[in-house]
Amino acid sequence: MAQTPPTSPRGSATEVFWAFLKLGMTSFGGPVAHLGYFRAEIVERRRWIDESGFAGYVALAQLLPGPASSQVGLALGLHRAGWWGGLAAFAGFTLPSALIMLIAAYAYERGQGFEGGWLHGLKLVAVVVVAEAVRQMARQLCPDRATKALAVLGALLALVLGGFLGQLGAIAVGALLGGLLLKQQQRTDASPLAAGCFQPSSATSRWLLVCAVGLLLVAVLASFLPLPRLLEVAGGFYRAGSLVFGGGHVVLPLLEEVVVRPGFLDHNAFLAGYGAAQALPGPLFSLSAYLGFLAGEGSLLAALVALGCIFLPGFLLVCAFSSRWQSLLAKPGLAGVFAGVNAAVVGLLLAALYTPVATSALTSPGAGALALLGWALLALARAPVLAVVLLLPVLGQAFL
Repeated sequence: MAQTPPTSPRGSATEVFWAFLKLGMTSFGGPVAHLGYFRAEIVERRRWIDESGFAGYVALAQLLPGPASSQVGLALGLHRAGWWGGLAAFAGFTLPSALIMLIAAYAYERGQGFEGGWLHGLKLVAVVVVAEAVRQMARQLCPDRATKALAVLGALLALVLGGFLGQLGAIAVGALLGGLLLKQQQRTDASPLAAGCFQPSSATSRWLLVCAVGLLLVAVLASFLPLPRLLEVAGGFYRAGSLVFGGGHVVLPLLEEVVVRPGFLDHNAFLAGYGAAQALPGPLFSLSAYLGFLAGEGSLLAALVALGCIFLPGFLLVCAFSSRWQSLLAKPGLAGVFAGVNAAVVGLLLAALYTPVATSALTSPGAGALALLGWALLALARAPVLAVVLLLPVLGQAFL
């Protein structure tokens, strides 16, 4: 039996930054694909961690709200070089896509909006990508009638109640009913963290958890108060980052609530940015730099605040739970709670597919035909996401 190659000793934040900068420039395809890139680069090539440790970090990220691939990157940076290594991993992986999205926001503002059929094509990209995300997530997270019913209920709550209340209600109901109805579900993907991994002390873990929950409470309460725009942006993006279970695409309805509903920018700008983000490597959450810049009326500070706040809750939770998550999983009913939350997340994304995505983009039979073509290429022909992102704006410019 072949032995696992030994891992290399702890390193520096500098080498972590350069490794993740490379990943940030080459990791296309979304969170699941990102994890494949991480494994090839960090486990196989650099040997910073073994397979068991990597699997443990992946399982941890899947259980917590936040951007899964970025959370795994943070954990790998912490493992390699401590706190500075975690920050270096985040900066390297996020910087390329965040800079490009800032340039896109600047171009949008200076041009007073994108115009032409290619914009409609980018909106159709959002339809295609979200539709395929719903299909894939429903297959994985809603395997039986009970979870399918919870997904439908989550979609109905999101559509009927609307806004942040609908989103929070769907997740809360999914967690409650999941804990009551899905107690027999057991997780099989939980692997132990490798011995010797970077882990905060118990006191630090508690402090980080208190910070994460306390900031969320402040952000929720602040949503009911008249605040300066920068603080409103900070609270809104922190709320969004705190409620994203199941992957980057799920953040779409949460961000729509933060920037479109208050009138900071319109659906065209929102969906154009979302479509453009599909063409980039790195985390989808980098879209927050684009949205923060426009919501802050061209403020670089607002862009940085939005970018930092959307990542912050997930990162705090990874650091807080990195040494305790297995004991939490062992508690009765928790597996059912997570299954219910995941099903509700599918419902949230289904509601977002209807509005604002489809209602804003499918405005003519021609648009519907192009969206169907894009989905067929992505789901049936297995075309790369980048190919669909490049094709639909061209076809939109030609035919719409």
